[in-house]
Amino acid sequence: MHEADPRYVGLDAEASGDGVRRWRRTTRDRLRALRAARPAAERARHAEALAVALDALLEPAPGAVVSVYWPMQGEPDLRGWMASLVERGVTVALPEVVASGQPLVFRVWTPGARLEPGVWDIPVPVEGERVHPTVAIAPVVGFDPACYRLGNGGGYFDRTLAVLDPRPLAVGVAHPDSCLPTIFPQPHDIPMDCIVTGDGPPIRRGDASGPNAPESR
Repeated sequence: MHEADPRYVGLDAEASGDGVRRWRRTTRDRLRALRAARPAAERARHAEALAVALDALLEPAPGAVVSVYWPMQGEPDLRGWMASLVERGVTVALPEVVASGQPLVFRVWTPGARLEPGVWDIPVPVEGERVHPTVAIAPVVGFDPACYRLGNGGGYFDRTLAVLDPRPLAVGVAHPDSCLPTIFPQPHDIPMDCIVTGDGPPIRRGDASGPNAPESR
């Protein structure tokens, strides 16, 4: 799928890094607009479907450390699922941006924890201890069948996966309509281990022929 004709998505055949960046910015804006236009009831149903799919995939049990995220800009709201994980004895963490260009850190979150706005006003559990996640879940603006993720553009998640040792299981959560033929991965891009859409089985890295993969053009 990553051999898709660049002209199909508006890139020259000799696509440069600048061309890919421009295409990603335009595509990101388009997919965010589609996400924001979905009715609240549809978003809630999607979040519920994602929670069911994540439980089936991860079978979270006491002792696991699962990093999730605080939703913004219409991202799937998994806070109810996060609370259910805590009730089951799972440690839940939220990512924190500590400095520009640096990897994320992860702080323990519990329902009712005191939060303060961090970078981009994303809430951070300031009193939560730092932990190393065994599972890292990230929202996905767009994705492709090889599990490469189009994120928010800061590169923080890729940068973090590159240095975490041991590396956590990386799971993207996305709307099924946000699947792209390719995101034209660059050397710094790190694929997720799987993508969960709440519609059908997870899309796993190395399996680009699943039922959620778009037809090749």
